Amino acid sequence: MTLAMLLYSAYEISSIAIRLVMLCYIPLKHTPSTATAWLLAIYFWPWPGFLLYSLFGSTSLPQERIDRHETLLRSLDEDKRMFRRIFDEEAHWLPDELVRFGALGRKLGDMCITRGNDFLLIDREEAFIRSLAADVENAQRSVHLLFYIFARDAVTEPLFRALEGAAARGVACRVLVDALGAKPFLKRDAERLRAAGIRVEKALPPRLLRRTPTTARYDLRNHRKIAVIDGRVGYTGSHNVTEPSYGGKAKGLLWRDLTLRLVGPVVLQLQGVFMEDWFVETREMLLSDEAFPAPEYAGEAVVQTVPSGPSYPWQNYQRLVVSALHSAKKRVVITTPYLIPDDELLHALETAVLGGVRIQLVIPEKSDQFLVGNAAKAYFDALLEAGVEICLFQDGILHSKTMTVDNDLAFLGTSNFDIRSFALNFELNLVLYGRGETEAIRKAQDVYIASS
Repeated sequence: MTLAMLLYSAYEISSIAIRLVMLCYIPLKHTPSTATAWLLAIYFWPWPGFLLYSLFGSTSLPQERIDRHETLLRSLDEDKRMFRRIFDEEAHWLPDELVRFGALGRKLGDMCITRGNDFLLIDREEAFIRSLAADVENAQRSVHLLFYIFARDAVTEPLFRALEGAAARGVACRVLVDALGAKPFLKRDAERLRAAGIRVEKALPPRLLRRTPTTARYDLRNHRKIAVIDGRVGYTGSHNVTEPSYGGKAKGLLWRDLTLRLVGPVVLQLQGVFMEDWFVETREMLLSDEAFPAPEYAGEAVVQTVPSGPSYPWQNYQRLVVSALHSAKKRVVITTPYLIPDDELLHALETAVLGGVRIQLVIPEKSDQFLVGNAAKAYFDALLEAGVEICLFQDGILHSKTMTVDNDLAFLGTSNFDIRSFALNFELNLVLYGRGETEAIRKAQDVYIASS
Protein backbone atom coordinates (compact mmCIF):
# COMPACT_ATOMS: atom_id res chain seq x y z
CA MET A 1 0.00 0.00 0.00
CA THR A 2 1.39 3.38 -1.01
CA LEU A 3 1.83 6.33 1.37
CA ALA A 4 -0.96 8.19 -0.42
CA MET A 5 -3.35 5.29 0.18
CA LEU A 6 -2.36 5.13 3.84
CA LEU A 7 -2.97 8.84 4.31
CA TYR A 8 -6.30 8.62 2.49
CA SER A 9 -7.40 5.65 4.62
CA ALA A 10 -6.36 7.46 7.80
CA TYR A 11 -8.34 10.52 6.73
CA GLU A 12 -11.45 8.47 5.99
CA ILE A 13 -11.29 6.52 9.25
CA SER A 14 -10.67 9.67 11.30
CA SER A 15 -13.53 11.44 9.51
CA ILE A 16 -15.91 8.63 10.43
CA ALA A 17 -14.66 8.73 14.02
CA ILE A 18 -15.18 12.51 14.20
CA ARG A 19 -18.74 12.20 12.91
CA LEU A 20 -19.62 9.46 15.40
CA VAL A 21 -18.05 11.19 18.44
CA MET A 22 -19.57 14.57 17.62
CA LEU A 23 -22.97 12.95 17.01
CA CYS A 24 -22.91 11.76 20.62
CA TYR A 25 -21.28 14.88 22.13
CA ILE A 26 -22.77 17.98 20.46
CA PRO A 27 -26.49 17.34 21.18
CA LEU A 28 -25.66 17.22 24.90
CA LYS A 29 -24.06 20.68 24.83
CA HIS A 30 -26.33 22.78 22.61
CA THR A 31 -29.91 23.56 21.70
CA PRO A 32 -31.40 21.39 18.93
CA SER A 33 -31.05 24.11 16.26
CA THR A 34 -27.43 24.89 17.14
CA ALA A 35 -26.54 21.20 17.41
CA THR A 36 -28.11 20.52 14.01
CA ALA A 37 -26.08 23.28 12.36
CA TRP A 38 -22.80 22.03 13.81
CA LEU A 39 -23.55 18.40 13.00
CA LEU A 40 -24.37 19.25 9.39
CA ALA A 41 -21.09 21.13 9.03
CA ILE A 42 -19.13 18.25 10.56
CA TYR A 43 -20.97 15.65 8.47
CA PHE A 44 -20.05 17.32 5.18
CA TRP A 45 -16.60 18.64 6.21
CA PRO A 46 -15.43 16.51 9.14
CA TRP A 47 -11.97 17.98 9.78
CA PRO A 48 -12.71 21.66 8.98
CA GLY A 49 -15.97 21.40 10.94
CA PHE A 50 -14.20 19.78 13.88
CA LEU A 51 -11.49 22.45 13.95
CA LEU A 52 -14.04 25.26 13.79
CA TYR A 53 -16.06 23.66 16.57
CA SER A 54 -12.92 23.34 18.70
CA LEU A 55 -12.31 27.08 18.33
CA PHE A 56 -15.84 28.49 18.47
CA GLY A 57 -18.24 25.73 19.44
CA SER A 58 -18.04 25.80 23.21
CA THR A 59 -19.29 28.75 25.27
CA SER A 60 -17.87 27.30 28.48
CA LEU A 61 -15.17 29.16 30.36
CA PRO A 62 -11.76 27.75 31.27
CA GLN A 63 -11.79 25.91 34.57
CA GLU A 64 -9.39 28.42 36.13
CA ARG A 65 -11.85 31.27 35.62
CA ILE A 66 -14.66 29.18 37.09
CA ASP A 67 -12.48 28.25 40.07
CA ARG A 68 -11.61 31.90 40.73
CA HIS A 69 -15.27 32.86 40.75
CA GLU A 70 -16.13 30.05 43.14
CA THR A 71 -13.21 31.02 45.38
CA LEU A 72 -14.54 34.56 45.60
CA LEU A 73 -18.05 33.43 46.51
CA ARG A 74 -16.73 31.10 49.21
CA SER A 75 -14.70 33.95 50.70
CA LEU A 76 -17.73 36.18 51.21
CA ASP A 77 -19.08 36.15 54.76
CA GLU A 78 -22.70 37.02 55.43
CA ASP A 79 -22.00 40.74 55.85
CA LYS A 80 -20.27 40.95 52.48
CA ARG A 81 -23.02 38.95 50.79
CA MET A 82 -25.49 41.70 51.62
CA PHE A 83 -25.00 43.37 48.24
CA ARG A 84 -26.94 40.39 46.85
CA ARG A 85 -29.67 40.38 49.49
CA ILE A 86 -30.43 44.06 50.18
CA PHE A 87 -33.97 44.51 51.51
CA ASP A 88 -34.97 41.20 49.99
CA GLU A 89 -37.53 40.62 52.71
CA GLU A 90 -39.37 43.82 51.77
CA ALA A 91 -40.35 42.87 48.20
CA HIS A 92 -43.77 41.70 49.38
CA TRP A 93 -45.29 45.17 48.86
CA LEU A 94 -45.04 44.75 45.07
CA PRO A 95 -47.97 43.22 43.14
CA ASP A 96 -47.83 39.43 43.21
CA GLU A 97 -46.95 39.16 39.51
CA LEU A 98 -43.94 41.46 39.92
CA VAL A 99 -42.86 39.65 43.07
CA ARG A 100 -42.77 36.40 41.09
CA PHE A 101 -40.84 38.09 38.30
CA GLY A 102 -38.35 39.47 40.84
CA ALA A 103 -37.94 35.97 42.25
CA LEU A 104 -37.08 34.73 38.77
CA GLY A 105 -34.50 37.52 38.40
CA ARG A 106 -32.98 36.56 41.73
CA LYS A 107 -32.88 32.88 40.80
CA LEU A 108 -31.07 33.71 37.57
CA GLY A 109 -28.67 36.46 38.66
CA ASP A 110 -28.56 35.85 42.43
CA MET A 111 -29.45 39.46 43.22
CA CYS A 112 -32.69 40.61 44.79
CA ILE A 113 -35.06 43.51 44.27
CA THR A 114 -33.98 46.73 45.98
CA ARG A 115 -36.04 49.76 46.85
CA GLY A 116 -35.06 53.20 48.06
CA ASN A 117 -33.21 54.13 44.88
CA ASP A 118 -33.21 57.22 42.70
CA PHE A 119 -32.04 57.58 39.13
CA LEU A 120 -31.39 60.08 36.37
CA LEU A 121 -31.81 59.02 32.74
CA ILE A 122 -28.99 60.30 30.50
CA ASP A 123 -29.44 60.16 26.73
CA ARG A 124 -26.44 62.09 25.35
CA GLU A 125 -22.78 61.10 25.34
CA GLU A 126 -21.55 64.56 26.32
CA ALA A 127 -23.98 64.72 29.25
CA PHE A 128 -22.96 61.23 30.34
CA ILE A 129 -19.25 62.12 30.33
CA ARG A 130 -19.85 65.44 32.13
CA SER A 131 -21.91 63.76 34.85
CA LEU A 132 -19.48 60.89 35.35
CA ALA A 133 -16.46 63.23 35.37
CA ALA A 134 -18.13 65.43 37.99
CA ASP A 135 -18.77 62.44 40.24
CA VAL A 136 -15.15 61.28 39.82
CA GLU A 137 -13.95 64.77 40.73
CA ASN A 138 -15.94 64.50 43.98
CA ALA A 139 -14.75 60.96 44.76
CA GLN A 140 -13.21 60.47 48.20
CA ARG A 141 -12.33 56.78 48.41
CA SER A 142 -12.71 54.76 45.21
CA VAL A 143 -13.56 54.94 41.52
CA HIS A 144 -14.34 51.71 39.69
CA LEU A 145 -14.93 51.69 35.92
CA LEU A 146 -15.74 48.73 33.67
CA PHE A 147 -16.40 49.38 29.97
CA TYR A 148 -16.34 47.52 26.69
CA ILE A 149 -15.03 50.49 24.66
CA PHE A 150 -12.83 53.02 26.43
CA ALA A 151 -11.20 55.79 24.43
CA ARG A 152 -9.45 59.06 25.14
CA ASP A 153 -10.71 61.75 22.78
CA ALA A 154 -12.00 65.31 22.80
CA VAL A 155 -15.35 64.31 24.35
CA THR A 156 -13.99 61.94 27.00
CA GLU A 157 -10.95 64.04 27.96
CA PRO A 158 -12.72 65.57 31.01
CA LEU A 159 -13.23 62.08 32.45
CA PHE A 160 -9.58 61.16 31.96
CA ARG A 161 -8.46 64.38 33.65
CA ALA A 162 -10.87 63.71 36.50
CA LEU A 163 -9.44 60.20 36.91
CA GLU A 164 -5.88 61.51 37.02
CA GLY A 165 -6.90 64.18 39.52
CA ALA A 166 -8.65 61.64 41.74
CA ALA A 167 -5.61 59.37 41.75
CA ALA A 168 -3.43 62.35 42.69
CA ARG A 169 -5.70 62.95 45.71
CA GLY A 170 -5.17 59.38 46.87
CA VAL A 171 -8.45 57.95 45.58
CA ALA A 172 -8.16 54.28 44.59
CA CYS A 173 -8.96 54.26 40.86
CA ARG A 174 -9.46 50.99 39.02
CA VAL A 175 -10.28 50.65 35.33
CA LEU A 176 -11.22 47.31 33.77
CA VAL A 177 -11.78 47.23 30.00
CA ASP A 178 -12.50 44.52 27.50
CA ALA A 179 -9.25 43.47 25.87
CA LEU A 180 -10.73 43.49 22.38
CA GLY A 181 -13.26 46.33 22.54
CA ALA A 182 -10.73 48.69 24.16
CA LYS A 183 -7.68 47.48 22.25
CA PRO A 184 -6.72 50.93 20.84
CA PHE A 185 -6.88 52.44 24.34
CA LEU A 186 -4.73 49.67 25.79
CA LYS A 187 -2.10 50.30 23.11
CA ARG A 188 -2.06 54.10 23.20
CA ASP A 189 -3.30 55.48 26.51
CA ALA A 190 -3.31 52.82 29.22
CA GLU A 191 0.29 53.45 30.28
CA ARG A 192 -0.43 57.13 30.77
CA LEU A 193 -3.14 56.30 33.27
CA ARG A 194 -0.94 53.74 34.99
CA ALA A 195 1.78 56.35 35.31
CA ALA A 196 -0.77 58.58 37.05
CA GLY A 197 -1.41 55.87 39.67
CA ILE A 198 -4.54 54.33 38.15
CA ARG A 199 -4.89 50.55 37.99
CA VAL A 200 -5.74 49.50 34.43
CA GLU A 201 -6.53 45.86 33.66
CA LYS A 202 -7.94 44.08 30.64
CA ALA A 203 -10.78 41.56 30.69
CA LEU A 204 -10.79 38.36 28.66
CA PRO A 205 -7.53 38.80 26.73
CA PRO A 206 -8.19 37.00 23.43
CA ARG A 207 -6.22 34.06 22.14
CA LEU A 208 -7.29 32.78 18.74
CA LEU A 209 -5.27 29.57 18.59
CA ARG A 210 -3.60 29.39 22.00
CA ARG A 211 -5.61 29.23 25.19
CA THR A 212 -4.29 30.05 28.63
CA PRO A 213 -5.85 28.94 31.92
CA THR A 214 -7.95 32.12 32.01
CA THR A 215 -8.76 32.86 28.35
CA ALA A 216 -11.70 31.39 26.47
CA ARG A 217 -12.78 31.52 22.84
CA TYR A 218 -11.96 34.67 20.94
CA ASP A 219 -15.49 36.04 20.73
CA LEU A 220 -16.46 35.73 24.41
CA ARG A 221 -16.39 39.38 25.48
CA ASN A 222 -17.10 41.47 28.57
CA HIS A 223 -19.74 43.85 27.21
CA ARG A 224 -20.71 45.40 30.56
CA LYS A 225 -20.68 49.13 31.27
CA ILE A 226 -20.37 49.97 34.97
CA ALA A 227 -19.12 52.95 36.95
CA VAL A 228 -19.21 53.06 40.76
CA ILE A 229 -17.92 55.99 42.81
CA ASP A 230 -17.36 55.54 46.56
CA GLY A 231 -19.95 52.74 46.59
CA ARG A 232 -22.61 55.49 46.59
CA VAL A 233 -23.09 56.55 42.97
CA GLY A 234 -23.40 54.14 40.05
CA TYR A 235 -23.88 54.20 36.30
CA THR A 236 -24.92 51.52 33.85
CA GLY A 237 -26.56 51.45 30.45
CA SER A 238 -25.48 51.42 26.83
CA HIS A 239 -22.97 54.29 26.77
CA ASN A 240 -19.35 53.43 26.16
CA VAL A 241 -16.58 55.88 26.98
CA THR A 242 -16.02 57.35 23.54
CA GLU A 243 -17.22 60.24 21.40
CA PRO A 244 -20.70 59.66 19.94
CA SER A 245 -19.69 58.90 16.35
CA TYR A 246 -17.35 56.12 17.49
CA GLY A 247 -14.58 57.55 15.33
CA GLY A 248 -16.85 58.00 12.33
CA LYS A 249 -17.59 54.31 12.27
CA ALA A 250 -20.96 54.75 10.50
CA LYS A 251 -20.14 57.61 8.12
CA GLY A 252 -20.40 60.20 10.88
CA LEU A 253 -23.79 59.13 12.24
CA LEU A 254 -24.11 59.61 16.00
CA TRP A 255 -24.89 56.81 18.45
CA ARG A 256 -28.02 57.28 20.59
CA ASP A 257 -27.69 55.68 24.01
CA LEU A 258 -29.38 55.54 27.41
CA THR A 259 -27.62 55.27 30.77
CA LEU A 260 -28.91 55.51 34.32
CA ARG A 261 -27.08 57.46 37.03
CA LEU A 262 -28.13 55.69 40.22
CA VAL A 263 -27.99 56.32 43.94
CA GLY A 264 -29.32 54.00 46.60
CA PRO A 265 -28.91 50.33 47.56
CA VAL A 266 -28.76 49.06 43.96
CA VAL A 267 -25.35 50.73 43.60
CA LEU A 268 -23.91 48.07 45.89
CA GLN A 269 -25.09 45.42 43.43
CA LEU A 270 -23.23 47.20 40.63
CA GLN A 271 -20.19 47.31 42.91
CA GLY A 272 -20.55 43.58 43.52
CA VAL A 273 -20.57 42.80 39.79
CA PHE A 274 -17.46 44.94 39.29
CA MET A 275 -15.78 43.25 42.25
CA GLU A 276 -16.41 39.79 40.82
CA ASP A 277 -15.07 40.71 37.37
CA TRP A 278 -12.06 42.44 38.90
CA PHE A 279 -11.20 39.44 41.06
CA VAL A 280 -11.48 36.96 38.18
CA GLU A 281 -9.02 39.03 36.13
CA THR A 282 -6.60 40.13 38.90
CA ARG A 283 -7.24 37.86 41.94
CA GLU A 284 -7.48 41.02 44.07
CA MET A 285 -10.30 41.05 46.63
CA LEU A 286 -12.21 44.32 47.03
CA LEU A 287 -14.11 43.58 50.22
CA SER A 288 -13.41 46.61 52.38
CA ASP A 289 -16.19 48.44 54.20
CA GLU A 290 -15.34 51.48 52.10
CA ALA A 291 -16.16 49.55 48.93
CA PHE A 292 -19.46 48.35 50.43
CA PRO A 293 -20.81 51.07 52.72
CA ALA A 294 -24.10 50.57 54.54
CA PRO A 295 -26.97 50.99 52.05
CA GLU A 296 -28.92 54.22 52.26
CA TYR A 297 -32.37 55.11 50.94
CA ALA A 298 -32.19 57.82 48.30
CA GLY A 299 -35.62 57.74 46.65
CA GLU A 300 -38.56 55.51 45.76
CA ALA A 301 -37.33 53.64 42.67
CA VAL A 302 -37.46 49.85 42.76
CA VAL A 303 -34.57 48.28 40.82
CA GLN A 304 -32.95 44.86 40.45
CA THR A 305 -29.56 44.04 38.92
CA VAL A 306 -29.38 40.97 36.69
CA PRO A 307 -25.88 40.05 35.42
CA SER A 308 -25.58 37.45 32.71
CA GLY A 309 -22.88 35.63 30.78
CA PRO A 310 -21.29 32.24 30.12
CA SER A 311 -20.43 31.83 33.82
CA TYR A 312 -24.13 31.28 34.54
CA PRO A 313 -25.96 28.01 33.83
CA TRP A 314 -28.81 29.79 32.02
CA GLN A 315 -29.13 32.58 29.49
CA ASN A 316 -30.32 34.96 32.20
CA TYR A 317 -31.49 37.94 30.18
CA GLN A 318 -33.11 35.84 27.47
CA ARG A 319 -35.11 34.01 30.14
CA LEU A 320 -36.29 37.29 31.66
CA VAL A 321 -37.28 38.79 28.31
CA VAL A 322 -39.21 35.70 27.23
CA SER A 323 -40.96 35.49 30.60
CA ALA A 324 -41.93 39.17 30.42
CA LEU A 325 -43.34 38.74 26.92
CA HIS A 326 -45.49 35.83 28.03
CA SER A 327 -46.89 37.88 30.92
CA ALA A 328 -47.53 41.06 28.86
CA LYS A 329 -51.15 42.23 28.55
CA LYS A 330 -51.31 45.43 26.50
CA ARG A 331 -48.10 46.92 25.10
CA VAL A 332 -44.41 46.07 24.78
CA VAL A 333 -41.74 48.37 23.32
CA ILE A 334 -38.24 47.08 22.58
CA THR A 335 -35.28 49.14 21.39
CA THR A 336 -32.10 47.43 20.25
CA PRO A 337 -29.31 48.10 17.74
CA TYR A 338 -28.96 44.43 16.81
CA LEU A 339 -31.80 41.95 16.38
CA ILE A 340 -31.06 38.29 15.79
CA PRO A 341 -33.67 36.46 17.87
CA ASP A 342 -33.41 32.82 18.78
CA ASP A 343 -36.42 30.53 18.40
CA GLU A 344 -37.67 31.11 21.95
CA LEU A 345 -37.67 34.90 21.62
CA LEU A 346 -39.25 34.77 18.18
CA HIS A 347 -42.01 32.48 19.39
CA ALA A 348 -42.59 34.62 22.50
CA LEU A 349 -43.02 37.73 20.32
CA GLU A 350 -45.46 35.92 18.05
CA THR A 351 -47.40 34.47 21.00
CA ALA A 352 -47.71 37.86 22.68
CA VAL A 353 -49.15 39.41 19.51
CA LEU A 354 -51.58 36.52 19.12
CA GLY A 355 -52.71 37.24 22.67
CA GLY A 356 -53.61 40.82 21.78
CA VAL A 357 -50.44 42.59 22.90
CA ARG A 358 -49.19 45.50 20.82
CA ILE A 359 -45.47 45.01 20.25
CA GLN A 360 -43.30 47.80 18.82
CA LEU A 361 -39.75 46.93 17.88
CA VAL A 362 -37.44 49.92 17.33
CA ILE A 363 -34.13 49.32 15.53
CA PRO A 364 -31.82 51.61 13.55
CA GLU A 365 -32.60 52.05 9.88
CA LYS A 366 -28.85 52.05 9.19
CA SER A 367 -26.68 49.63 11.14
CA ASP A 368 -23.01 50.16 11.89
CA GLN A 369 -22.43 46.46 11.12
CA PHE A 370 -23.34 45.42 7.57
CA LEU A 371 -23.70 41.68 8.17
CA VAL A 372 -25.62 42.01 11.44
CA GLY A 373 -27.89 44.67 10.02
CA ASN A 374 -28.81 42.53 7.02
CA ALA A 375 -29.22 39.45 9.21
CA ALA A 376 -31.83 41.34 11.23
CA LYS A 377 -33.77 42.15 8.07
CA ALA A 378 -34.13 38.44 7.41
CA TYR A 379 -36.56 38.29 10.34
CA PHE A 380 -38.70 41.24 9.25
CA ASP A 381 -41.18 39.30 7.11
CA ALA A 382 -41.95 36.75 9.83
CA LEU A 383 -42.29 39.45 12.50
CA LEU A 384 -44.48 41.70 10.35
CA GLU A 385 -46.65 38.78 9.33
CA ALA A 386 -47.13 37.92 12.99
CA GLY A 387 -48.25 41.49 13.72
CA VAL A 388 -45.13 43.00 15.28
CA GLU A 389 -44.68 46.70 14.45
CA ILE A 390 -41.14 47.46 13.26
CA CYS A 391 -39.99 51.08 13.61
CA LEU A 392 -36.78 52.03 11.76
CA PHE A 393 -35.00 54.77 13.72
CA GLN A 394 -33.58 57.44 11.40
CA ASP A 395 -31.84 59.95 13.70
CA GLY A 396 -28.46 58.23 13.92
CA ILE A 397 -27.47 54.79 15.21
CA LEU A 398 -29.91 53.64 17.87
CA HIS A 399 -27.75 51.89 20.47
CA SER A 400 -30.11 51.92 23.47
CA LYS A 401 -31.06 48.50 24.81
CA THR A 402 -34.44 48.82 26.53
CA MET A 403 -37.75 47.06 26.96
CA THR A 404 -40.97 48.20 28.61
CA VAL A 405 -43.88 45.90 29.40
CA ASP A 406 -47.31 47.44 29.98
CA ASN A 407 -46.99 50.22 32.57
CA ASP A 408 -45.07 48.64 35.42
CA LEU A 409 -41.99 46.75 34.17
CA ALA A 410 -38.93 48.02 32.30
CA PHE A 411 -35.46 46.80 31.33
CA LEU A 412 -32.37 48.85 30.57
CA GLY A 413 -28.80 47.70 30.23
CA THR A 414 -26.07 46.44 27.96
CA SER A 415 -27.69 43.41 26.27
CA ASN A 416 -28.72 43.49 22.64
CA PHE A 417 -31.61 41.30 21.56
CA ASP A 418 -29.42 38.78 19.78
CA ILE A 419 -27.84 35.42 20.39
CA ARG A 420 -24.42 36.91 21.12
CA SER A 421 -25.67 39.00 24.04
CA PHE A 422 -27.89 36.21 25.33
CA ALA A 423 -25.29 33.43 25.26
CA LEU A 424 -21.74 34.68 24.68
CA ASN A 425 -21.14 38.09 26.24
CA PHE A 426 -20.90 39.11 29.87
CA GLU A 427 -23.76 41.60 30.18
CA LEU A 428 -25.53 43.61 32.86
CA ASN A 429 -29.17 44.69 32.86
CA LEU A 430 -31.44 46.48 35.30
CA VAL A 431 -35.06 45.59 35.89
CA LEU A 432 -37.19 48.53 37.01
CA TYR A 433 -40.49 47.89 38.78
CA GLY A 434 -43.42 50.30 38.98
CA ARG A 435 -45.27 52.94 36.99
CA GLY A 436 -42.91 55.86 37.55
CA GLU A 437 -39.83 53.83 36.67
CA THR A 438 -41.44 52.38 33.54
CA GLU A 439 -42.81 55.75 32.42
CA ALA A 440 -39.31 57.26 32.43
CA ILE A 441 -38.02 54.59 30.04
CA ARG A 442 -41.20 54.65 27.92
CA LYS A 443 -40.86 58.40 27.33
CA ALA A 444 -37.39 57.88 25.88
CA GLN A 445 -38.71 55.04 23.72
CA ASP A 446 -41.55 57.22 22.42
CA VAL A 447 -38.97 59.80 21.31
CA TYR A 448 -37.24 57.08 19.31
CA ILE A 449 -40.54 56.00 17.76
CA ALA A 450 -41.30 59.59 16.77
CA SER A 451 -37.95 59.68 14.91
CA SER A 452 -38.69 56.43 13.04
